[in-house]
Amino acid sequence: MSGSMSRRQAIKAVTTYEVETDGFPEPLADTFGRNVFSLSVMKKRLPKHVFKAVAATIDTGAPLDPTLADYVAVAMKDWAIEKGATHYAHVFYPLTGFTAEKHDSFLEPDSTGASLAEFAGKTLMQGEPDASSFPNGGLRGTFEARGYTGWDVTSPAYILENPNGNTLCIPTIFISWTGEALDKKTPLLRSQQAMSKQAMRLLKLFGHDNVDTVVSFAGAEQEYFLIDEHFFYARPDLMTSSRTLFGAKPSKGQEFDDHYFGAIPDRVLAFMIELDRELFKQGIPAKTRHNEVAPGQFEIAPVFERSVLAHDHQQLMMTTMKRVAEKYGMKCLLHEKPFAGVNGSGKHVNFSLGNGNQGNLLNPGDTPHENMQFLTFCGAIIRGVHKHGGLLRAAVASASNDHRLGANEAPPAIISIFLGEQLMDVFEQIAKGGATGSKSAGVIELGVDTLPPLKADPGDRNRTSPFAFTGNRFEYRAPGSNQSISDPMVAINTILADSIDFVAGELETLLADGADLNDAVQKVLQELFIQHGAVVFNGNGYADEWQEEAAARGLKNLRTTVDAIPEYTSAETIEIFERYGVLSARELKAREDVNFEYYALTLLVEAKETSEIATTMILPAAIRYQGELAGTAASLKAAGIDAPTPFLGEVTELIGALHTATVALDAAIAGLHGDDGQAESACALATLVPGMAAVREVADQLEGVVADDLWPLPTYNEMLTIL
Repeated sequence: MSGSMSRRQAIKAVTTYEVETDGFPEPLADTFGRNVFSLSVMKKRLPKHVFKAVAATIDTGAPLDPTLADYVAVAMKDWAIEKGATHYAHVFYPLTGFTAEKHDSFLEPDSTGASLAEFAGKTLMQGEPDASSFPNGGLRGTFEARGYTGWDVTSPAYILENPNGNTLCIPTIFISWTGEALDKKTPLLRSQQAMSKQAMRLLKLFGHDNVDTVVSFAGAEQEYFLIDEHFFYARPDLMTSSRTLFGAKPSKGQEFDDHYFGAIPDRVLAFMIELDRELFKQGIPAKTRHNEVAPGQFEIAPVFERSVLAHDHQQLMMTTMKRVAEKYGMKCLLHEKPFAGVNGSGKHVNFSLGNGNQGNLLNPGDTPHENMQFLTFCGAIIRGVHKHGGLLRAAVASASNDHRLGANEAPPAIISIFLGEQLMDVFEQIAKGGATGSKSAGVIELGVDTLPPLKADPGDRNRTSPFAFTGNRFEYRAPGSNQSISDPMVAINTILADSIDFVAGELETLLADGADLNDAVQKVLQELFIQHGAVVFNGNGYADEWQEEAAARGLKNLRTTVDAIPEYTSAETIEIFERYGVLSARELKAREDVNFEYYALTLLVEAKETSEIATTMILPAAIRYQGELAGTAASLKAAGIDAPTPFLGEVTELIGALHTATVALDAAIAGLHGDDGQAESACALATLVPGMAAVREVADQLEGVVADDLWPLPTYNEMLTIL
């Protein structure tokens, strides 16, 4: 097996694994933020005027004076060296969706042959990686190498620990020599600024004269699978594709719902505890941990942070999850659907808007019908999602997420909004002429004297909705487990900038004509809900009837990534992105090209691996079993025993079918050529996806009949239950 571990060896290794402990961890109060160059650290180490300037940039978006960078660089270097750092790295987030970094030593030789620890302000503020070696969608030619990283002061530097030495990590943006965004961070910062400008304008119309910068907040629930590393290394498909390309349905999956919120296995709990400790060191506010629905599936969720910081923390969290899992002999799988037939993994992005003075702008209060400010912001979201649902779908499109969207455990590919009974009732009243009341919260009587009555929210939750209001925030449930939250947050911020701009403009016109503020808000919201209320759906998003109803409402149903990606370069998307300075038409086209390229490459790698495993592992095992069965039949016949040989005919038939399907898949692979990314992606969808499915269908049938001792791949029963 090319040096990989056999299935039997893997099972034996897993069952003898023992968890090692480092002893009782230090108190949480001594851990949280320990490795972060935070505001509290800066306050102690920077001159007062420098600290005030940096804090103003972080809190209010004020421009940072570049001449202050030297002060920050010296303080940051001294702090890092005290923490054991020998190198620094500009950390950026290229269009791969992963994290990139280049490490440089603090030490520089002097003329005497000794060395000094140097770190200047210009080094802090700007680096220069190779811009043509990262995905850029044609923004940089192979011969055009220059690109820049730029310090993002709003996201704190941190220490990355390693037993052999630590590294100072500095979050940055990544742009080309021409100033175009080559990363996930730059458009997030731009979109945040655009949304804030419009939100502050709207708040002033409601009479606020102390309006702070409005920021979007995010808290992403992260689902993931854990399997023993021995199984991982015995599965070439997991090593190359991060998902199983073969595997019969387990005899026991998630049918009993016994894994969800169940007792956490000791080995997994040990991993979770150490993961929390490592995340706390980085100031990542991990809050929740539990078993998810599928066997071997789990979830971690942080509390809300500013969306830009939440993005950086999410990227660091995924890296940390993988690193800590390996310490416990496990692999953390972040693919959206690593195991067919059981729950996939998403990254539900909860978001809200707010600031220090006005608080959470999506908090309806106890009487939402009277909270005109909340209703106005909520109405802007309804308009934005209706007008730009295609963009929101494109922001979560990938070959891996196609395995979730539209499936039974994930929101459909139709982007709709769930408001809940209370809020839906309020908007329906507004559409009819004015809201006069709100459904109140109820009380659940439990019928047990020793138990207190429980407060019931005025509306239920809806897990089938892609975009759901959940009490004081919206939850975008469509992002995939392995995705950066930047793309959905860029889309959300930008469509909010557009919709809040529209609403503020309408109100300004009515107020200038002498209208009362409440009357103006009522008129704008009434027209808005009449025009855009079609996007609101409180029912079952999984139902077949919703597909037909959504089409009648004019909502897009972009089932695949190939359908969704062109939304990046639609006239509507280009117009709002350019109007608010988030991304140019050229930058959007680059993202479309990169996404198509990655889609086609992902399917091509999976198809090649499918063919190789079928040819070199599954077919040989089946043929060996066929030989055993044939030998048994011959022996019986020689002994004069006329007895049927179970499975011989079935195995022979399946071997032929597997060979035929594999040959067809190889032909499809050979036919996947072309310079046009969209055409190549469409071809891969039309040929490779059904080709791989055909090979897998036969192989999974063989798994059910080939002798267990001959089957070469760890099974679902083993991978999902042995931890």
